[in-house]
Amino acid sequence: MFTQWRPLYQRSFQQSFRSSSASKGGRGPSGKMFFVARNRNVAGQGNERRSIYQKFRDVDLLDKKKTVTALKPGEDRAIFLGLGMILSSVMMYFVLGITILRSYAESVWTEEGVCVVLNSTVTADMNCSYNCGSECWRASKYPCLQVYVSVNNTGRVRRLSHNEESQDTSSECVYVPRCQKDRVAMHVIVMNISEHLKVNQQVPCYYDPSEQQEAVLLTRLYDHRVVFHSLLWPSCMLTGGALVIVMVKLTQYLSRLCEEIGKIKR
Repeated sequence: MFTQWRPLYQRSFQQSFRSSSASKGGRGPSGKMFFVARNRNVAGQGNERRSIYQKFRDVDLLDKKKTVTALKPGEDRAIFLGLGMILSSVMMYFVLGITILRSYAESVWTEEGVCVVLNSTVTADMNCSYNCGSECWRASKYPCLQVYVSVNNTGRVRRLSHNEESQDTSSECVYVPRCQKDRVAMHVIVMNISEHLKVNQQVPCYYDPSEQQEAVLLTRLYDHRVVFHSLLWPSCMLTGGALVIVMVKLTQYLSRLCEEIGKIKR
């Protein structure tokens, strides 16, 4: 009878042994499910970390894009400002070149000297016309003052004129006042010049070194000081416009350089 129950006992013992060994060693279905669940948990944690990193990276890239889009219009406006300043300075150079610089270059009275007043007399009244309205012109008169000087005490006698405009308007009078109705006012202006020349016998003047022009000038319309001050502001504007463009380009270069360094560090 023991022999009949022996196979059943051995089978039950073997099944219990296998189940216990499987539970201890992890080779059964429950062990496999445990490892699969663990792998899934590890994978889920990794995906969650990557998603958080991706979110932070997306936010960082979005902030950079917003910064770039915010800076780009400002940089464009700065470049347009610099180009506008340069264009305005070029136009100013052109206007000055056909007015002041041309008159300065064409003037033959380039040498500065000392003129000694020899004679100063009012010779006659000169006729002039002034504007009294629309298509209305009336005649008036002003006294003509003639002044003769000696240039640098050389004995060369020259006629004195106020400036280039006076020389072109009248070849005899030292000063041509603006024609107006009041003759007394013009007479007073001319007499004041005559008294000034009588008090100051030696005055600075400009003469032609080639001696082609017999007249000498008391003042010049456009001397080197006037030319310097007239060219100063266009030059400052040109320099400022160029600096604005250079600073914008330098800022863009440094921004790209910092971005490349950041990519290398990552």
